[in-house]
Amino acid sequence: MTTQKYKSLLVIIWALWAFHPCLAIDDVLRTAKRDAILAQITGAVRPKKQISLISFGAKGDGKKDCKPAFDKAMKRAAHMGGAHIVVPAGEYLLNGPIHFVSNVCLELQEGATLKFSSEPAFYLPLVKTSWEGTFLQNYSPFIYGYQLENVSIIGKGVIDGNAGTTFATWKSKQKIGQQLSREMNHKEVPVAERNFGEGYWLRPHLVQFFDCKNITIEDVFITNAPFWCIHLLKSENIICRGIRYDAKLVNNDGIDPEYTRNLLIENIEFNNGDDNVAIKCGRDNDGWKTSCPSENIIIRNCKFKGLHGVVLGSEMSSGIQHVFVENCTYGGYCKRGIFIKTNPDRGGFIRDIYVNNCEFGEVEDLFYVTSMYAGEGMDNHHFTEMHDIYVKDLKCKKVNVAALVLQGTEAKPIYNVTFDNVDVDKAGIGLSFSNTKTIGVSNCNLGGYVGVTSTASAKDGIFNK
Repeated sequence: MTTQKYKSLLVIIWALWAFHPCLAIDDVLRTAKRDAILAQITGAVRPKKQISLISFGAKGDGKKDCKPAFDKAMKRAAHMGGAHIVVPAGEYLLNGPIHFVSNVCLELQEGATLKFSSEPAFYLPLVKTSWEGTFLQNYSPFIYGYQLENVSIIGKGVIDGNAGTTFATWKSKQKIGQQLSREMNHKEVPVAERNFGEGYWLRPHLVQFFDCKNITIEDVFITNAPFWCIHLLKSENIICRGIRYDAKLVNNDGIDPEYTRNLLIENIEFNNGDDNVAIKCGRDNDGWKTSCPSENIIIRNCKFKGLHGVVLGSEMSSGIQHVFVENCTYGGYCKRGIFIKTNPDRGGFIRDIYVNNCEFGEVEDLFYVTSMYAGEGMDNHHFTEMHDIYVKDLKCKKVNVAALVLQGTEAKPIYNVTFDNVDVDKAGIGLSFSNTKTIGVSNCNLGGYVGVTSTASAKDGIFNK
């Protein structure tokens, strides 16, 4: 489908939706909107010319520093106009990051492991990145690409951040750096002057592509990340497929799209120490100024295990829209299934969200939408608009606290939300709605089915009470 045909189809779909909002939950229209987005997602174009990392002096013995070999291979690929870099079986120590160039496919063959050094000094000098929604200069992500096109990471190999002894211990020390970054955000200090790194304890990401187009990450196994595992920042046309995780260090989110559009996440087995997928879009002044929503994101055929399955927020000041979560199930415990979170400090919007045919086992909360996350910003006035959220065919075996939660604000109630065919075997609280309007609930059983009513009998003792 050409770009022009895609735009024309979207115009028709949005028009139908605007004039006939009741159609927005119709399967035909939902499918049409989703498929129009899918038609624009191709991922990376992979180069045909192959080169072997071994030919640049790498040795997979787990001892030799292979960063120089990766640097040389990337330089050669740039001179060739692109290359498919093959990493054969073995353990490759890296005393520092891999910095991608455009038109590179990095293939980690089965049995190949990239094991990054845990020494923070190797990830200097500072690079342009972001941290919890604020643009700044910080330690380099372990795998990093900035303003690139056509980049891929594929294969059955392993990416091991090896961060358990250093970076994973930094959370307790990060408060000073965290507060300073937010102050710079609020004061709109130029990004070039927001220099962090040594002494500020802000952990780098494992994989980050920043301001990139046409990305594919497929089949690799990810473990021991220093912070978020895959951060897709201001990027577009991305496929994340078949990735496997055992990443349970502090804040090891699986995939974090931020200011990102046209993204397909599918067939992934999550096992993370934090959110599986966390869709973000900048924080406070940076987010409002950037004004680039995260949009057109499809998550399907995934297995969730970790803190939360899918999260929208809390850094979302530039807005989130057109998100589809379909045909997903669970691979283990999740504290919350679907979690949408913001507060009066954020602003922005969350809208046009679809959850279809998903199932969870045991959770604390199943579907939780709140405008009062973490008690932050309660005295502020940057209220978030949340509306047009459609949930259909959602199942759960056991909900320990609440099945369906909607918490709006008086200033900005949550509106146009429908729940259709939500089936929960056991639930502490079925539903809890506050500051909402135009909420539809149909064919929902929250805590089990109620059978046929009993008839009056002597054992009721009606006249003895």
